[in-house]
Amino acid sequence: MQEKLKEALSGDFNIRKFVMFAATIVATIVVWNLPSSVFGIDGLTVVQQRVIAIFVMAVMLWLTEAIPAWATSVTIIFVLLFCVSNSSFKFFQGNDDEYGQLLDSVGIMACFADPTIILFLGGFVLAIAATKSGLDVLMAKNLIKPFGKKSENVLLGFMLITGVFSMFISNTATAAMMLTFLTPVFKALPANGKGRIALTMAIPVGANLGGMGTPIGTPPNAFAYKVLNDPEGLNMGIGFGQWMGFMVPMVIVMLLLAWFIILKFFPFTQKTIELKIEGHVSHNWRTVVVAVTFALTIILWVFGKQFGINANTTAMLPIAVFAFTGVITAKDLQKIDWAVIWMVAGGFALGLAMNGTGLAENAIKSIPFSDLNPIVILIISGLVCFALSNFISNTATAALLIPILSVVCKGMGDSLGIIGGTATVLIGIAVAASCAMSLPISTPPNAIAYSTGLIQQKDMARVGLTAGLLSLIIGYAVLIAIGKLHLL
Repeated sequence: MQEKLKEALSGDFNIRKFVMFAATIVATIVVWNLPSSVFGIDGLTVVQQRVIAIFVMAVMLWLTEAIPAWATSVTIIFVLLFCVSNSSFKFFQGNDDEYGQLLDSVGIMACFADPTIILFLGGFVLAIAATKSGLDVLMAKNLIKPFGKKSENVLLGFMLITGVFSMFISNTATAAMMLTFLTPVFKALPANGKGRIALTMAIPVGANLGGMGTPIGTPPNAFAYKVLNDPEGLNMGIGFGQWMGFMVPMVIVMLLLAWFIILKFFPFTQKTIELKIEGHVSHNWRTVVVAVTFALTIILWVFGKQFGINANTTAMLPIAVFAFTGVITAKDLQKIDWAVIWMVAGGFALGLAMNGTGLAENAIKSIPFSDLNPIVILIISGLVCFALSNFISNTATAALLIPILSVVCKGMGDSLGIIGGTATVLIGIAVAASCAMSLPISTPPNAIAYSTGLIQQKDMARVGLTAGLLSLIIGYAVLIAIGKLHLL
């Protein structure tokens, strides 16, 4: 018994994380029990104050990473259910108006089955089927051919292909796959040259920027997409194809800029590269099913609005087809990144709590948002998101900022017209989160690329910071222009 205790204390037990967790609990309890007058929000109810405390808990846990990010989301849903829902403990439920509106427990649990979650699941299932059938290898082989053998063009090819894959497949899976394809390419390059660094760096940059292209490309996109299209909220009705219509051209510009930056920092000494992408492609009827379903799903995602089918409904197509054809088995479902699903669901629950309890409305009435300069709000929110996302999960950053900014935007009303409206601010957060790629810990693709040992932290910082900030400027300029032209 003593040996097990010693093993636990010397192994998994982390004093810093324990201290951070304890500090979070104390801070949450303090905020939970403070006099309501401290918050300066007129008409603040007991339930609304509890939501503020839960929000503080989420912020501290996500920032300190005292527990895994997905575990924080699970904790948010748990605390909301047990403390501020109509299914909470009786001693948490009051009878007078001061307690305020309790949340619907069914609504909280439904966050895990939100239509946007189904959209993500559809993307994950497509990725698993493509890998299982070898369709991803086949696509990579054929997509890289047009770029020829010139070193600079090969680099551009890998960046663009990685970007395209990241629009529909997890950027983590894309980065891992593309780096595998690069292994034989490295053998043809000088060991002491900068070409290997350039190619390796191109993969995380392509994956991070490419993910902006679709609503399922990254979790921050999903947060913005849901808030903008919520029938009970902004209800802007932005379609999957509409999102791609303005984001994909912007992403291509960003990727071209990043390509130029990487070439400047790490020029090739060898003029040509002999490409040889290895991989197994299954030649059977299931591969045909995957290819046809993949194409049909993307077509419906892009043009489904014209047929009356939304993107969330379309996501059920690959799930259903691959299930009844046996392309995807129960064992394959274990490969779905459930941690990301929980992260997204926790963010949705946090937003639901702020709106469902009336906290958002009360905050709007108490703070003169209309007096604030929209440009200042846009710049500060973008820089805060960019800074945070370099150190913590971009999903966690978006989960924290988007609910707050949706409240701020609502309070600012028509004054946001100068920057193109609410969509500019919220989609801007998704853009800023994806542009944050300065450190190995900033994104999973960065971590995967850094683990190869071919990139030093200073190299990643140079490229990530330069390309990230310039992409952020381009992204915000495009969003403002689109907003002013009323294309959203």
